[in-house]
Amino acid sequence: MTQNASHTTKRAKKRRIIGLIFRLFAWVSAALLYYTGFALLFDTPEEYRMREQTDRLRSEYEQLSSRYDSLEMILDNITERDQSVFRILFETNPYDLDIERQEQRLANYEKNISKTKKQLLLELSTKIDDLNKRYNELEQSWHKINELSKNMGTKVNSIPSIQPVINKQLTLLTAGYGTILNPFYRTLKSHQGIDYTVGEGSSIFATADGIIKEISDKNSTLGKTIIIDHGNGYQTSYSHLLSAGVQRGQKVQRGDIIALSGNSGLSLAPHLHYEVRYNGMRIDPIHYFFMELSPEEYQRIIRIAQSGMQSFD
Repeated sequence: MTQNASHTTKRAKKRRIIGLIFRLFAWVSAALLYYTGFALLFDTPEEYRMREQTDRLRSEYEQLSSRYDSLEMILDNITERDQSVFRILFETNPYDLDIERQEQRLANYEKNISKTKKQLLLELSTKIDDLNKRYNELEQSWHKINELSKNMGTKVNSIPSIQPVINKQLTLLTAGYGTILNPFYRTLKSHQGIDYTVGEGSSIFATADGIIKEISDKNSTLGKTIIIDHGNGYQTSYSHLLSAGVQRGQKVQRGDIIALSGNSGLSLAPHLHYEVRYNGMRIDPIHYFFMELSPEEYQRIIRIAQSGMQSFD
């Protein structure tokens, strides 16, 4: 009797132990299933932070990639234009800069491939901050100039401040102020104005109020030229004209049509050569378009003028 009771007790303890093991296994399984389901449906704080960082990096990469494609297209267009000019003027094939650029790209790639994402992101952020700083400085300067011009009252009307042709898309400028290639003698020369490629017969506008000081003979090197005296030391000149629509001594206002563009004088093709003079010194006209250009457009036309283009006179 005692032996049977002992055996029954052992069997009961064994069943309880097995039951506890099964319940423990069930709880562990339920916990694992719950955790797995939660992990699939919801992100942990660390996963959320990493996902957000990945999305931000992807967005920045797409923006930079788009900007790179745009700049590469512009660079290709400039390269093709310069090579074409080189062939026309020198009757030979230009030096192939693509090899040099390719080597530079490979060097930059090798340099950057060893950097971590954190280092690349830090460098990119630094460059963006620098560009934003320079942009803000330029915008402040533009607003300051604009404010000063407003404070000058009517005197500002006598300061050249618009382009002499309709160039809303900023695509007509073909040569800037500085040292460029002479199309006739194939030598470098000082170009003390800017050139606009405009069709013959296009309207030419006075860039400020003033008095017609001179209308030169079209047999000169600059062809038919109009010079306007704006007072306060400012004068502007418009050359290679087809015809003049004003007379010497006539008063004009900013925006008045004073002539039609042409190809007179020593000129490779129809265009306008425009100059700004202050106290007898020729100065860069690019800085005198502040009345019609936004800060972004001003930056763009500066880059266009500095891209080493071809003069037509």
